[in-house]
Formats: sequence, C-alpha cells, structure tokens
Amino acid sequence: MEHRQENQTMDGKFIPMTSLTNGLVQQVAEGVFSYTIQIVNIAMVRTSNDFVLIDTGMPESEEKIFEIVEEIFGENAKPEAIILTHGHFDHVGSIEKLLTQWDVPVYAHPLEIPYLTGQKNYPDPDGTVEGGLVAKISPMFPNEGVHLGNHVKPLPDNGELPHLSEWKWIHTPGHSDGHISLFREKDRTLIAGDAFITVKQDSLAKVLVQEREVNGPPRYLTTDWQLAKKSVEKLAALHPRVAVTGHGLPMEGEELEQGLTKLVNEFDTIAVPDYGKFV
Repeated sequence: MEHRQENQTMDGKFIPMTSLTNGLVQQVAEGVFSYTIQIVNIAMVRTSNDFVLIDTGMPESEEKIFEIVEEIFGENAKPEAIILTHGHFDHVGSIEKLLTQWDVPVYAHPLEIPYLTGQKNYPDPDGTVEGGLVAKISPMFPNEGVHLGNHVKPLPDNGELPHLSEWKWIHTPGHSDGHISLFREKDRTLIAGDAFITVKQDSLAKVLVQEREVNGPPRYLTTDWQLAKKSVEKLAALHPRVAVTGHGLPMEGEELEQGLTKLVNEFDTIAVPDYGKFV
C-alpha cells in the first residue's frame, strides 16, 4: 500500500470557514451518525464489526475525526473502509493523513478515481457564478486531485457497497462526474453527498447559522446542471425518510419530502444560477 507521509496534497490548505454547528454529532437513523466539520458533514455507519466512514471532511480535520470515532466507536476503532461520495476538497480534505494511521481501502465511483489518484484536477471553482459571498471567494478553495495510490478501488458495478450489505450506491452526477449517494431501503435513509443539500451553500450568512432549506448542489463547483437535475429527480423518487447531506443539517419526514418535491419542480429557479461559466 502506498502512503504519502510528506507533502500531502491538502497540507496547508486549511480553510478558515465555520458554522454554528461545527462539532455537532447526531444519530440520524439506526447506526447512522452525522458529524459536522466546519461547514461540511461526514457520516459514519455502524457495521457488525466496526463502522464505515463516508467522506473525510475539510483539510486538516483528521484529529477531529480520530476523536469523534473514539467517542462513538471506542478506543482504537477504525473503519472497515472509507467510501467517498466524490473527491472535492471538503469531502477528501483529511483522507491522506487518515490513511497514514488507518490502512483501509477507499471506494469511489470509477469516474471519480482519476481525481483521487493524481491524474486529474477538478475545474477551478467558479467565483463568477450567481450567489453570495462563499461563491465569490470560492476561487481560493483547492481544486487539486489527491493521491491515494493503491488504497482507492472502484465500487462494484452492481450497486452494492462493501461492508454495508443493507445499502446501495446510486450514481448521482452533475456536481462531479462520479458523484454517488447511498441509500438504505429498509428505513429509507439517504446519504446524499452534494447531490442536494439543506443549506444555501453560496450564502455565507446562511452557512454560518445553517438556515435549513432544500437546495441544489453548491453552485461554484457544479459543472453539469442537466445531470444535477436528473440526479435530484432520481433521489426524490426514492422518497427518503431522512437525509444526511454534505452541507446543512439532517432533514427528515414531511419537511424533507416537501423540500425535495419543490426542488424537483422548481430546479431551474432554485438551483440553477442565472449566470456562471458552467451554466
């Protein structure tokens, strides 16, 4: 296994942004925990042996993750695997440093793997896109791919998830080529990544207080709005009971159902920006 112990891609890339829910851990469903790191959420799903980690948060957040894992799962606990919804900086920010302590496999959609093995960088965030202050400062966000070497493996093409027998992965592109969401049918629990979110992520004021509203993916990093719309339609058709999204507070029940229905019906107005280089 390859370890990059020095010069990690996200070294020194700490982004000084936070929200009032920073450090909040919530159990949102049976064995499913959401943890907020600054302005992004990761998820942890308990298994019969240990747990699986979904996404790894902002750069330089590995110590927070080690601490919350010990708090929830016990001393010396480590995941059986890491599953990535996609590879943007705020979802893989600490992964290289986590892997220096946890020698575990990482799974992602095949279309996302070039960004996880140093072969490709993401497009520059669009600071010209319609939106608030976060959108305007987004060009400062890292867009480099990370270098996970032999750790990263493609997800099975049958929709199954390693170590999570009750779950399926769903290809939900638009925000990125290989973006995925995770769904557990038995209780309709959804881990949506950034396919849709529950805060208006381009607005600094709304991010700070985590004002809850169902919204499309973050505008400054979404490159294909037609695919993004189809992905939201696909997830809404599942009628999730509870959703953990990449940004914003978890949402459930009627609020989630109504919010997703509104987003599907008014996607071009709610989600798609009036202008920007990816529109």
